[in-house]
Amino acid sequence: MDEMSIRNSDIICRLVDSHAEEYVSLADTIFDTPELLFQEVHSCAFHTSQLEAAGARVEKGVAGLPTAIIGEWGEGGPVIAILGEYDALPDLGQEPGVTKFQPKGKAGHACGHNLLGAASMQAAHAVADWLRETGTEGRVRYYGCPAEEGGAGKTFMVRHGLFDDVDAAISWHPYDYTGVWEATDLANTRVQFSFTGRASHAAINPELGRSGLDAVELMSVGVNYLREHIPEGARLHYAYIDAGGRAANVVQSCASVEHVIRTRRNSDLASLVERVRKIAQGAALMTETSLTERIVSAVSCLLGNPALDKLMDRNIVRLGPPDFDAADHAFAAEIQATLTDEHIISTFRRAGRAPDKSLALANFVVPLGSAPLAPTGSTDVGDVSWVVPTVQAYVATCAVGTPLHSWQMTAQGKIPYAHKGMIHAAKIMAATARDLFEQPELLAEAKEIHVKSLQLEPYICPIPDSINPPLP
Repeated sequence: MDEMSIRNSDIICRLVDSHAEEYVSLADTIFDTPELLFQEVHSCAFHTSQLEAAGARVEKGVAGLPTAIIGEWGEGGPVIAILGEYDALPDLGQEPGVTKFQPKGKAGHACGHNLLGAASMQAAHAVADWLRETGTEGRVRYYGCPAEEGGAGKTFMVRHGLFDDVDAAISWHPYDYTGVWEATDLANTRVQFSFTGRASHAAINPELGRSGLDAVELMSVGVNYLREHIPEGARLHYAYIDAGGRAANVVQSCASVEHVIRTRRNSDLASLVERVRKIAQGAALMTETSLTERIVSAVSCLLGNPALDKLMDRNIVRLGPPDFDAADHAFAAEIQATLTDEHIISTFRRAGRAPDKSLALANFVVPLGSAPLAPTGSTDVGDVSWVVPTVQAYVATCAVGTPLHSWQMTAQGKIPYAHKGMIHAAKIMAATARDLFEQPELLAEAKEIHVKSLQLEPYICPIPDSINPPLP
């Protein structure tokens, strides 16, 4: 039986397809209303309306987050969560369907979260239909999660106990090829360091000044020297939040910098944050400025679950990649023309395949364990994975080589092949959830693996209880 026949004969896939039009519409509506972290007021409202229309029991403003929601269907039995997101990124607005840089608005869905949230709810809706039609006991929940992009919305939701009764969690992410998202994402902490000194005239009496800007620059030097001595796979990034001002003849009294500190393991993160903190203290000492710091957000690394990974991999291999047509490949080739050869080759290397620069859209699946496990980014799904057995897919929705967080990604956010990839992701997630309801031994195995992992390293929420989400 070919891939198309498999999809057509699978009741869960037919149920996903039955809702395709309404969820494509939801994805496009979210795309047209891009909103930044913790400001997803309209996006959350659209998701809430869709949940209510789908007959879900809806909880609004959960975990004290005005733009977080939960929708639930079913009764009794195990609880399977499907995670969605809908926040956008700053400064990446782009006219959709245009193959050149053409800014539109200040925010944009350059990470595909308009697709992510819609597909996750589509999957949950299909599973709800399946539970009802088959008389299967169990509950499926859609979690509408704000502020994945730097706000750690799910970490706050985990800290609030919203996943305490969940048996397994499923998610996905738009990407330029299809496979299981293996546990390579890094733990991270975002910390803002602010230095306060004393302003003065830079020519008449510079000796009276104490420069916050000098402190930030000395801190940057110290962190750069630290890079030789950090754990393998760790990453250090920074951005000036406030450089003190634009008048060069003033000793800048105040300046601030944000550092993002990432490590492969949760256990390495606190010690590396402390080393960066000591560098900041040294910079303050050298410049005779005072130092304050603020943790903006923090997330854990992903905790893998081999049982769930294998289950999702079986569904991905069975369903194959999304079906793209000649028109899809033609537009993707135009997008690729805006990228470098390095972008395209990098994708194939990450997928563990020989480069093929003639391939505009990924017509292949990356089998579990066949790609090199290099460190990637960070996600607040990591914290969910430490309290609930969790599995994720990545699914092709964009041209091969498209970097996330780019105008090219935004440009592809509401075109036909993005919709095809989104619907395909919903089928993968729905089929995986269906299998967990049908085969309780799989769910039990996943939970046993999770318990054993926590015995080796217990979960500690990376955001202290004293830190509240930075709501607008």
